[in-house]
Amino acid sequence: MDAAVKEWLDRMTLEEKIGQMSQTVASAFSFGNTVISDTPQKLVEEGKVGSILGAFDMNKVYELQKIAVEKSRLKIPLFFNADVIHGYQTIFPVPLAWSCSWDLEAIKRATAISAKEASASGVTYNHGPMVDITRDPRWGRVVEGAGEDPYLGSQIAKAQVEGFQGEDLSDRDSIIACLKHFIAYGAVEGGRDYNTVDISEQRLRETYLPPFEAGLAAGAGSVMNSFNTYNGIPIAGNKQILNTLLRKELGFEGMVISDYGSISELAVHGVAKDNKQAAKQALDATLDIEMVTQMYAKFLPELVAEGQVSEEHINAAVSRILTYKYKIGIMDDPYRYIRPEEAERLYMSQAHLEESRSLARKSIVLLKNKQVLPLQKTGQKLALIGPFALSKDLLGSWQFSNYGEQTVSLLEGVLSKLAANDSVTVVAGCAVEHKIEGGITEALEAAAYSDVIVLALGEESEHSGEAASKTKISLPEAQLELAQEIVKLGKPTVLVLTNGRPVLLDWFETHMDAIVETWYLGSQAGQAIADVLYGDYTPSGKLTMSFPYNEGQIPIYYNHYNTGRPATERKGKYASKYLDASNEPLYPFGYGLSYTTFKYSEVVLNSEHLHRGGSITASVTVTNTGEYCGEEIVQMYIRDLVGSVVRPVKELKGFKRISLTAGESQQVIFTITEDDLKFNTSDGSFQAESGDFKVWIGTNSRDVQEAAFELLD
Repeated sequence: MDAAVKEWLDRMTLEEKIGQMSQTVASAFSFGNTVISDTPQKLVEEGKVGSILGAFDMNKVYELQKIAVEKSRLKIPLFFNADVIHGYQTIFPVPLAWSCSWDLEAIKRATAISAKEASASGVTYNHGPMVDITRDPRWGRVVEGAGEDPYLGSQIAKAQVEGFQGEDLSDRDSIIACLKHFIAYGAVEGGRDYNTVDISEQRLRETYLPPFEAGLAAGAGSVMNSFNTYNGIPIAGNKQILNTLLRKELGFEGMVISDYGSISELAVHGVAKDNKQAAKQALDATLDIEMVTQMYAKFLPELVAEGQVSEEHINAAVSRILTYKYKIGIMDDPYRYIRPEEAERLYMSQAHLEESRSLARKSIVLLKNKQVLPLQKTGQKLALIGPFALSKDLLGSWQFSNYGEQTVSLLEGVLSKLAANDSVTVVAGCAVEHKIEGGITEALEAAAYSDVIVLALGEESEHSGEAASKTKISLPEAQLELAQEIVKLGKPTVLVLTNGRPVLLDWFETHMDAIVETWYLGSQAGQAIADVLYGDYTPSGKLTMSFPYNEGQIPIYYNHYNTGRPATERKGKYASKYLDASNEPLYPFGYGLSYTTFKYSEVVLNSEHLHRGGSITASVTVTNTGEYCGEEIVQMYIRDLVGSVVRPVKELKGFKRISLTAGESQQVIFTITEDDLKFNTSDGSFQAESGDFKVWIGTNSRDVQEAAFELLD
């Protein structure tokens, strides 16, 4: 392969090399500001692009690939890039939702199915997964990630890469995974997209880097730069981040692709005087592929001629690109990913829909239940009220399915459980963002004749995702007013939420009898929700982002550092606390209820001393003390009590998913090694320091059993 790539480089002109580093869109559809350029057909024929973004039409894929391999001088096939985030045509729960399943194998299967559908449709290069750690629910892109914890985020990053890329990239059911956004994009100030990031190197390495390290270790073929700055330098031109850290320290040999427009934005940031200097900075930082914009094509030839950049840097980038074109097999068979008959069989197939429904059920988090759930399938009149009762806006952001109308609504899911449709009354009550004239009156009339009320409230999908940041994360006023009037009836009321971020639920926690967090669950959303509401599946999801009481607590996360005056230990005024709110979240990380109950024994250690190179075990016995079969996600947390740098008050270091019948008990054992205790120390090394530790095991980050041990040299 290396020899073949070298032969190509020897044959290519400088312009053709730069063409491999350039990209265009397949149509007028834009993922950012419109770029004025020649048609994709002309650019491909002239060898001026090496990849195409957003070719969702398989006929377009075939047309452009045919031009590349028959009409361009070198006949090098194209990459076809797309954002396959949580499904291609069969849509799965949004990533924040599926992270709440804590089911790594199910997430891996979901991404493998997504890759299978996408690859049969011509897609070869994914712009996902997003593995940014995020602790600010005001940021719209929390919906695309795995929440606030670097350990769980790392496990999910690994599962997604393995799902998208399969056993080997030569497998035609796989697509290249691209880890984004490198790095610390989830730390944008104020939760505002594209904003500044200002964090320490300690925080960078401890919180934001681990999921990328895990994804790279799993073999991800690509990395995408983030829009933000680090140490005052935007990542697209940040040599310290893309070259020194990513390539040299982490050993990444794959492709780095820019996010949309981020090279030209170096000039907007003010670190490049113009687009020509921006192109030089990006190349110097070893950024290989420019997404859609044309800074490389416009300025690299003259930069080489002037001696400002080396053609060897360009050769290195093109070598990486061509290597991956060989790895996915298109250099030998350019059309191997264009399989229309197979694609049609895969789209929304029964097997794929069943997998989507299964993961959707596991992603639902039960936040409250005062014995009103599960609902009864007979003898119970139900009022289904709210803008999401009939809505099919249940797929979430970053999906491009042609089958949106086949999304199962909540009403359809409910009706599938009941023998008599007349036992359900459906009323919108209000729209998502505004009142409906007479809507509340109609809702109250319907609710008056019901035994139980289900309030289906939430956010439009466009209110989360990219460029969807908010200063307020409460539900819209029209929905709050509807809820306030409904509860005055005094009837059992269940809140079913559809949303892409944590929202403020303090009032609902006080006034609802049950709260079910469903997120955006994908193609089978209504079926999955109904499975949970009617007890055909006992909820088991656990939150991967803390829910605040109010916006003033943000950012709020469980694995924070202690202070010199912690409110938990220091009484009186002069402690680290608010005057008007608790330091604690409404719902903590790892929280989620079940229809059954679980009792945890005390933590038992097989030794209170851990020797370097050795291991100890921590175990609990978990008993299902309720009446339903159920799954529990048992979580282990550790704290280093004294470190050369301050350590978090708790860190997730292990979890296990178990299933118990009513009355059944199971011992759950975690093995703790020196590796679990390592961190970036004050001298910059990554190691475990000897001393005292606490270990907790429990049902969430707050409700835990405690033990202690010591690491000895």
